[in-house]
Amino acid sequence: MKKWNMIIDVAECTNCNNCTLATMDEYIGNEFPGYAAPMPKHGHKWINILQKERGQIPMIDIAYVPTMCNHCDDAPCIKWSLNGAVTKRADGVVLIDPDKAVGQKQLVEACPYGHIWWNDELNIPQAWSFDAHLLDQGWDKTRGALSCPTGAMKTVKLEDNEMARLAREESLEVMKPELNTKPRVYYKNLWRYSTCFIGGSLSAKSGGAVDCVVGAQVRLLRNDMVIAETASDNYGDFKFDKLEEGSGRYIVEIRSIERPKKTVEALLGASLNLGEIQL
Repeated sequence: MKKWNMIIDVAECTNCNNCTLATMDEYIGNEFPGYAAPMPKHGHKWINILQKERGQIPMIDIAYVPTMCNHCDDAPCIKWSLNGAVTKRADGVVLIDPDKAVGQKQLVEACPYGHIWWNDELNIPQAWSFDAHLLDQGWDKTRGALSCPTGAMKTVKLEDNEMARLAREESLEVMKPELNTKPRVYYKNLWRYSTCFIGGSLSAKSGGAVDCVVGAQVRLLRNDMVIAETASDNYGDFKFDKLEEGSGRYIVEIRSIERPKKTVEALLGASLNLGEIQL
């Protein structure tokens, strides 16, 4: 059977918040019996966009990651629920029944992703329902996906084996894979949020002036082993990306024609701009 999944491309998200606002527009003050009670005007962010800055000026980038209920196949909230308050539909959607879930505040802590919210006024836990009330009317996209101007958010309905193949081919990842909850929200280019880089800019004195060094060979070493190679660009910049945060000591080795080899030590916590390196 085909099941619903969400695919989000981190590289395409611009933090416009259209998906967040569209979801709020759909649920605030609106009741969908069997699917969701009205969402409060303040406090809840059923689609919450995380932000992370990497590096230091002038070598810096920012990643935005829309997060939401993951509609996990092995959802902890289902295990923590009483009286069948949380169910998993055959099409992959997880629903919190707004009537059966009354008083079950334990479900807020059950979600390891922090995407179940407590509605004090109605005394119920709530989460994004994958817009199931719209899907059941024949929609093929969620409100958030429809509102995304860059196409960063896509709703797809596929057999599990098809989704697994797509995830492999496009290097899709899920949040906190170590939890093994089997989320149905996948991310492309998540490395822009979850990994670090080491970069810098090469320069040298030439004809009484300091100019950038183009085409220098730059190698990244760890434990005396070369793990990556690149060349400085037209601005003398280089960058090694997709490194593990807090992974410790690296050596940057630089070789350029008519200049002696130079090495620079880099201690990686968060992303690191080594600044100008004069050869």
